[in-house]
Amino acid sequence: MDSNSNDAPVVLVTGAGRGLGRGIALEMSKCGFSVAIHYGSSKGGADETADLCLKESKNKNQHFDLIQADLADSNSRHTIITQISEKFGHIDALINNAGITEPNRRDCLEATEEDYDTVMTVNLKAPYFLTQEVAQMMIRQSNGPRLTHYQIINISSISSDTVSVNRGAYCISKAGLSMATQVWATRLSEHNILVNDLRPGIMTSDMTAGAKDKYDEILKEGDLVPLSRWGTGEDLGKGASALLLGHFPFTTGHVIPVDGGFHLKRL
Repeated sequence: MDSNSNDAPVVLVTGAGRGLGRGIALEMSKCGFSVAIHYGSSKGGADETADLCLKESKNKNQHFDLIQADLADSNSRHTIITQISEKFGHIDALINNAGITEPNRRDCLEATEEDYDTVMTVNLKAPYFLTQEVAQMMIRQSNGPRLTHYQIINISSISSDTVSVNRGAYCISKAGLSMATQVWATRLSEHNILVNDLRPGIMTSDMTAGAKDKYDEILKEGDLVPLSRWGTGEDLGKGASALLLGHFPFTTGHVIPVDGGFHLKRL
């Protein structure tokens, strides 16, 4: 962090009202960041996240404010920058965490265009254009970042390159998000903005709650995930903090697995 600035670095975490997003936000607060806590409809959950962040905060310069927007609606999404400006005055990092799974988990032979469009809008279109707006704000800011670099982190998934035929649109959206990381890393390099991809594996979240017994059995066997446990929002948050704190200043456009070794190819 920039020790010459009295302002805490501001990190916008989308989907921070619960689950993995909340875990990421809490880790950010432990590291001394102010957190813009985005939520879609669950204000109660976002309030809880803000309270928990405040308890974990390290200094009086940190602030935790709520940012409400429907990421699927472009008009609503546009308000995020205005809210950030009014509540924080600047932004130093964006973590594109919010996402949804296939609404009805239909086999790809039975999938509907409506479900496909819903998933692609939230998981790919929204973070792509939010990145555009946040990057433009970073470039416009007259003062330098309170971090070593402005940064953008996309939370993708092992589904970026692991097939689930009943979640085809989800897999495609996450693969697209990983490519978006490379696109933005290339475009923003001239502005010294780093863009990287944290790729979580089998994580404790609302998305996996319905398949808990199945994954418990898989994890116990240790064949699929060598570290044999669920991943958490804290795990993702620690990965994000390592990037934001400047420990990887020469890394951009990179995929960093947070998957307990799932990605390892073994005989």
